[in-house]
Amino acid sequence: MARPDHPHEYYAARRERREARWNRPITSRRERLRAWADLLFTDHGILRLVHLNAHEITPRLWRSAQPSPRDIARMAGKGLKTIVNLRGGRSHGAWQLEREITEKLGIRVVDCVLSSRGAPDRDLLLQLPALFASITYPALAHCKSGADRAGLFAALYLLIVEKTDAATALRELTLLKGHFRYAQTGILDAFLEAYRDEGEARGKVFLDWVREDYDPAKLQANFRPKRLSSLIADRLLARE
Repeated sequence: MARPDHPHEYYAARRERREARWNRPITSRRERLRAWADLLFTDHGILRLVHLNAHEITPRLWRSAQPSPRDIARMAGKGLKTIVNLRGGRSHGAWQLEREITEKLGIRVVDCVLSSRGAPDRDLLLQLPALFASITYPALAHCKSGADRAGLFAALYLLIVEKTDAATALRELTLLKGHFRYAQTGILDAFLEAYRDEGEARGKVFLDWVREDYDPAKLQANFRPKRLSSLIADRLLARE
């Protein structure tokens, strides 16, 4: 297949090919082994067998890295009803295995695609109350590493559902949970700090600030990540 001239076209074509490979039911033992190999080695799941980076946000909601089928089965035994997939796309073996085990166990999968390196989308933020209300709990929210998008989702849940303050929400984005605030992923800290300083300080509830004052373009333009931290997060740890 010829390589498209434009880089975006090239990567879009690659993603389409991967989705064609993984976004379908497993039909043979060979396909299952291939999905496990992709989960363990291409998607770095072998590290998650040791540390899933799982944390309780509230008794109703947990966050973690990409779970394996065994992790999902274990959580189902504790009452898990819904998985919120923060990764987006269907381009990895982990998704193929997740889809198979959740269908088998009757666990609902909900997509909520978040970015770990961009200012959060205003429209998506305003849709979150409906999403949170639609979920059957207990629920698990996961991304790839359980550090950035899972941390943001947890923070948003605390602000919107639990009505906590920004300081409590920011504790979901810490180095102990795998988050690098000085890398490109630090845009998530900057977002929550903007609410703390521009909204909460003036007595505004979170969603009112998002609706009336939040400026994603300004936040993105003013954010400056540190090169070394970004190198560690993006290259060494291969974060999404």
